[in-house]
Amino acid sequence: MKRTKHGIILKTPEEIAKLRTAAATTMEILLKVAENVAPGITALDIDKLARSYCKEYGVRPAFLGYGGFPGAICVSVNEEVVHGLPTKNKVFKEGDIVSLDFGAVVDGWIGDVAVTVPVGEVSPVAQKLIEVTEKALYKGIEAAKVGGKLIDISRAIQRFVESHGFNVTRGYAGHGIGRSLHEEPQITNYVFKGYPDITLEPGMTFAIEPMVNEGTGKVKVKRDRWTVVTRDGKLSAHFEHDVAITDEGTIIMSAI
Repeated sequence: MKRTKHGIILKTPEEIAKLRTAAATTMEILLKVAENVAPGITALDIDKLARSYCKEYGVRPAFLGYGGFPGAICVSVNEEVVHGLPTKNKVFKEGDIVSLDFGAVVDGWIGDVAVTVPVGEVSPVAQKLIEVTEKALYKGIEAAKVGGKLIDISRAIQRFVESHGFNVTRGYAGHGIGRSLHEEPQITNYVFKGYPDITLEPGMTFAIEPMVNEGTGKVKVKRDRWTVVTRDGKLSAHFEHDVAITDEGTIIMSAI
């Protein structure tokens, strides 16, 4: 196992192939689950579906029990940013936006992906927020290439988001991905003083995940000790792909 001086685990082409299978499988399950988001459905219903698909695919939910998390999938609604608990009293209604964050362990490798979906017809600002967040993800991916810098990813996301009048969530970040759910490095969606000087190399594998708020980037954790919400109560959206940096170009491993 080769690590960089920053503790980043570099994967071989063979390992990337295995990780790519895990990531694509995870996304396939997530998109099937997301198709069921509708008025009257509960977050618990979504969690049960995620568990059912994991059994069908012969994989293990990566989040279940991780740090004590009680669900197989994070379900965050409207002002909830990330780590939303999949409870029965969280009932979707027309006009909501629902962020689904899901991970699966496939033959020892982990996929970690997220999407935000509208519940029926949503407000123009909610629709714009979803679209900007998804496009910001691809702006970050475009900046992830051999010889570039990790900060290029963060800068690309932040600039795109702010150019559309939104703000990236502070205090939460993307990360390395592999046999562990959270590997080095952290990949914030914004730049800051003292950002680590990391050059992107072949074999690096990341989970890039912009979390974007309608209002400010400030957040807080609810009393359940899991659910992160916007401080101003405004909407938030979340998208995530797993990518690999290679000499042949950047691979979106979770693309299906």
